[in-house]
Amino acid sequence: MHIWGWLKMLKIKDLHVSYGGIRALRGVDIEVPDGKIVTLIGANGAGKSTTLRTISGLVKADSGSITYNDQELLGKPINKILEAGIAQVPEGRRVFPDMTVLENLKIGAYLRKDKAEIEQDIQWVYSLFPRLEERHWQLAGTLSGGEQQMLAVGRALMSRPKLLMMDEPSLGLAPLVVQGIFEIIRTINQQGVTVLLIEQNANMALKVADQAYVLETGRITKSGTGAELLADESIKEAYLGKKKN
Repeated sequence: MHIWGWLKMLKIKDLHVSYGGIRALRGVDIEVPDGKIVTLIGANGAGKSTTLRTISGLVKADSGSITYNDQELLGKPINKILEAGIAQVPEGRRVFPDMTVLENLKIGAYLRKDKAEIEQDIQWVYSLFPRLEERHWQLAGTLSGGEQQMLAVGRALMSRPKLLMMDEPSLGLAPLVVQGIFEIIRTINQQGVTVLLIEQNANMALKVADQAYVLETGRITKSGTGAELLADESIKEAYLGKKKN
């Protein structure tokens, strides 16, 4: 039994997903305990994004189970999954380019009715990302890549998620900006949001993660704490660009 078996969490059990006859996921098991940062690392095409898209209801599973606090998510419409407290920051940021920063943030709260608290949460996002407050009037399409990533994270936070899923948040960003994004991931987590992170930058992801999984061609091949995987020679060689002596 897992030591956190009694905790609230997202549980993926024996998940199988196919795309046009190709088996993208083959019996994946993952646990994301409340309050933790869990990362999924692996090469391109390993099935990382498919995993997130299946959790958020964008992709249909062949079989298996995805439960959140013992509630089955498979087969639920996307808005019900969002209402359960799960939000996703998509790969490539996907902000609405012709809307202002503030309008983008408000769209993140579209399922909410509590106007006064929405205003408070906008201020909370601004406290995490002062740059967004400075540019609240600016069209999102004119922001830099790093600012768009901040906006994508801020927009997802506006739904008040309990679990925030992030798909490649560092993709295409300068190293200094990446550092900042990972600091924000830590801060969001410290403020009570559970994080499931998919990341090409395995080094940064493992440093920030409480728990980590390695996905290879649709199967989980390793799991452990972030620190354990960082120290693992085969992981170093495959994902951290370090060759054995």
